[in-house]
Amino acid sequence: MTVFRISTAVADAFPDTLIALVTTGGLRGHEPWPDTTAALEDLEQQLADGTWQPADETDPRIEAWHTAYRSFGTNPRRIRPSVDALGRRMTKKGTLPRINPAVDSYNSVSVRHGLPAGAFDLGHVAGEVTIRLADGSEEFTPLGEPGTVENPKPGEIIYADDTGVLTRHWNHRDAHRTRVTEDSTHVAFVLETLHAVRDGDLLKTAAEQLQGLLAPHAEQTAVHYLSCGNPAADV
Repeated sequence: MTVFRISTAVADAFPDTLIALVTTGGLRGHEPWPDTTAALEDLEQQLADGTWQPADETDPRIEAWHTAYRSFGTNPRRIRPSVDALGRRMTKKGTLPRINPAVDSYNSVSVRHGLPAGAFDLGHVAGEVTIRLADGSEEFTPLGEPGTVENPKPGEIIYADDTGVLTRHWNHRDAHRTRVTEDSTHVAFVLETLHAVRDGDLLKTAAEQLQGLLAPHAEQTAVHYLSCGNPAADV
């Protein structure tokens, strides 16, 4: 089991934070995932038809993350929240990237609902995962760049375990070490909002949809929630 925790400093700075953790055991990433394929194609068709488009930085859901990024010293137009970057890419290209079924599942849910999402292969997580302020000494190897080592700036919000940083700039980019592949079986998927009062129901709907895409391809799934009033969850 892995404990996920929101630090006191982050909870104090962002008191309306709500995070959904959708977890799987026995995930089967090598088989066909027709529902995920259909979800991606449906979004792309809606975009092409002009009946839907991804949330952009004028949307309150994205604007909240831009404000948060600026508060800890990150320029959100240069280093964008994951959902912002994904939506911009989709608007430009007309399609979502195809990585693997698990990643494609959370990407589709993220962009549909305008909520940042990510995932960690728990088989490569060391100890507890804490959402906290960086002190500047931590090391981060970005996804897809196994030879690169970065140091977050002091005060930057990160996901970190006992070994290093799992996500920089809160939800900009995941680490290479805990990336989700077709071989990942025990995974924690993350969906986030900074405005639980406003978007809590949306987040819960998104978590249910993601669980629905994952469940046919896993031995077990569960949903846990982190908030300032419930800052820790054992997954």
